[in-house]
Amino acid sequence: MIDQSTIDRIYETAQIVEVVGDFVTLKRRGANYTGLCPFHNEKTPSFSVSPSKGIYKCFGCGKGGNAVNFIMEHEGLSYYEALKYLARKYNIPIIEKEATSDDLALKNERESLLVVTAFAGRFFHQTLLTTDEGRSIGLSYFRERGIRDDMIDKFQLGYAPDNRRAFTETALKGGYKPEFLLKAGLISEKEGHHYDRFTGRVIFPIHSLAGQVIAFGGRTLSTDKNIAKYINSPESEIYHKSKTLYGIFQAKKAISQYDKCYLVEGYTDVISLHQAGIENVVASSGTSLTVDQIRLIKRFTNNVTIVYDGDAAGIKAALRGIDMVLEEGLNVKVILLPEGEDPDSFCRSHPPAEVTKFFQDNETDFVLFKTHLLIKEAQTDPIKKATLISDIVQSIAVIPDPIIRSVYVKECAALLKTGEQLLYSQIIQFRRKYFEKKIPLQHVEAYGVTSESSNIHVPQAVANPFETNERELVRLLLNYGNHILFQGNHPNSSEQWIITVAQYIISEVLKDELTFQHPIYKIIFAEYARYYFNDSEMALEYFVRHPNPEVTTVVSDLISKKDVISKKLFARYTDNLIETEEMKLQDLVPSVVMDFKNKKALALLNQMIEQLKEAQEQNDEGKISMLSAHIQHLNQIKRTFAISLGNRTIYP
Repeated sequence: MIDQSTIDRIYETAQIVEVVGDFVTLKRRGANYTGLCPFHNEKTPSFSVSPSKGIYKCFGCGKGGNAVNFIMEHEGLSYYEALKYLARKYNIPIIEKEATSDDLALKNERESLLVVTAFAGRFFHQTLLTTDEGRSIGLSYFRERGIRDDMIDKFQLGYAPDNRRAFTETALKGGYKPEFLLKAGLISEKEGHHYDRFTGRVIFPIHSLAGQVIAFGGRTLSTDKNIAKYINSPESEIYHKSKTLYGIFQAKKAISQYDKCYLVEGYTDVISLHQAGIENVVASSGTSLTVDQIRLIKRFTNNVTIVYDGDAAGIKAALRGIDMVLEEGLNVKVILLPEGEDPDSFCRSHPPAEVTKFFQDNETDFVLFKTHLLIKEAQTDPIKKATLISDIVQSIAVIPDPIIRSVYVKECAALLKTGEQLLYSQIIQFRRKYFEKKIPLQHVEAYGVTSESSNIHVPQAVANPFETNERELVRLLLNYGNHILFQGNHPNSSEQWIITVAQYIISEVLKDELTFQHPIYKIIFAEYARYYFNDSEMALEYFVRHPNPEVTTVVSDLISKKDVISKKLFARYTDNLIETEEMKLQDLVPSVVMDFKNKKALALLNQMIEQLKEAQEQNDEGKISMLSAHIQHLNQIKRTFAISLGNRTIYP
C-alpha cells in the first residue's frame, strides 16, 4: 500500500495538462485546452482539459476525471499502478506501508518471475532475428505465413533453438536462478539436470495489460503427430490463463478508441487482423471465455464482436458460453466467416480493405443470430421449437438492462411467431431462479458496499430527485421489514407462502436493477439486503449501533418516527389518513415501490429523449433506431405505471 502522504503529493504535483498532453495534442482555448478524444474516434474535438479544476472531460463519449483517472483509463492500469506511473513521471519516491514477511516474499517472487520472463522474451526474439537457425527456420515460417517484420517486432515474436540446453545454459550463465526459471515454466528438471521447456518452436510472448511479458506460447514446426502442436507456460504467480487475453496490451488503445473489441481464438488470428489494419482485437487463446476475461474487455468497451470460423458444429458449441458475456452487460455481435476460413486464413487471402469491409457488412446481433440459427435447426418440429424458445429465453433473461431485454423480446417473438407474453413469463421464471442464486453477491457488487466501506465518511448526495422515495423505502424496511405483506396457500399443497415487506422491497428493487443515489440510504439498503439474503436475522440494533455515525443518525431519525408518515405521501397512496401504518402496508408498500420505479423510468425517458435529439443532429441512423425503440418501450412502462398508480397523469 502507498502511504497516504505520498498519494497526496502525487495528486498535488501531477498537472492534468502535462499528463494528458503526453497522449493527446492539446490546443489552448481560453482558460482550457481542447483536443481529439483518445477514448473514441472523432474528427471534431470534444475533449476538454481544465487546468484550474484539474480535470478532463469528453462531451462526446462522456468520459472524464482527474490525472489519475486518465492514466487508469488510457493505459488500462489499476488505481495503485496509475499512482506509481505518475510518481515515476514526477520523480516522487514511493513510500509504502510496512509489509509482512509473506508480502515481501510474494512481491520478490513476482518481480523475479517478471525479470526471467523479460529475459526469455529478449532471448527468443534475438534468436529469431540474429541466429542462422532462427532466421532459416523461425523467420522463414513467419514470412511464409505472410507476417510482416513490423508485426514480428510489435508482438516480439521469437524462436526457441532446437537444443534442449540452449536457453537454460544462457540463463544460468546470466545469473538467473533455476527456481524462478522453473516457476515461470521456462525450464524443466529431470534427475537433477535442467532442460529447456520450449525447443524447436516459434514463440508467441503473452503480455500483461501493462506490457510485461508474463508467459509464452510455443508452436512446433514438426510434422510429427506425436508432438503437441502448441505448448504453453504453466500457471504462475504472474500468469493466470483465465484472466489473460492474448494481444490485450497491443489492442487496448484501439479498443477504447473504436469502442469495440473483436474476439478471436488464436495468436495468428490476432496478428493477421492487426496486419490488416484491425487492431482492436484479442484472443482467448483456445480456451473457453471466462468471466475474468470478459471483465478485462469491459474495462475498455461494452461492445464485443465475436469472429467465428465457418464451421457450423463449432459455432453451436461456442454459443453456450456467450450468455456469460450478455450477463456482464456487454453488447454482443457475431461475424461468421466463409466456410473453411478462420481469421488468419481470411486475412491472408484477402486485401486489408476487403477484410475491413467484410467485418463491417457482416456483423449480426448475437441474440438474433442465435435465434435464426436455432430456428433453422428446429424447422417444423414442435418439441425442438419448445427447446429453442427456452434456449433463447435463457440468453435474454441474463441481460441486466431491462430495456434491452424488452427490445429482444419484441424482435424474437416476431421471429419465433409466438406471443411476447409467453417470452416474458418464461423470462420472469428464469430470473426468479437466477436471483435466488445471485442476489447475495449481486447486491454487494452493484452497490459497492462492504463492512469496510461502511466505516468511512460518506458525503451527502447532491440534487437527488429520488431522495424522498429512497428515504421512504429505507424507513419501511427498518420499521416493518419482518411484517407479513402478503400470504396464501400453495395451489397443490397445504403449505402456506408468505412475502414480507423486506422481501417485497428488496426483490423489486434488485430485479429491475434500480440503484439508490443517496449514499447513506444506499449503505442501509445494501447492508439490509446482505443480511436478509444470507439468512441472518436483521436486528434493528445493528443499525442503531452502526460503526458509521452518519448511518446511526439517519436510522435514529427514521425509526423515531415509526408511526408518522409524510401526509403528502400518505395522501397519495391511501384513501384516508388513519392512525397507524400497519393497517395500510399492503397498499402503501407496493405504491411507494411503484412510485420509485416511475420516477426512475421518467428520468431515463428524459435522458433518452435528449440523446435522441443529439443522434438526430448527428444523423446517426443506428443510434436513432435504437433510442426510438427504447423510448417507445419506456412510454409503455409509463402508461402501465399510470394505471398502477391510479391513473394519475404522468409527465415526462
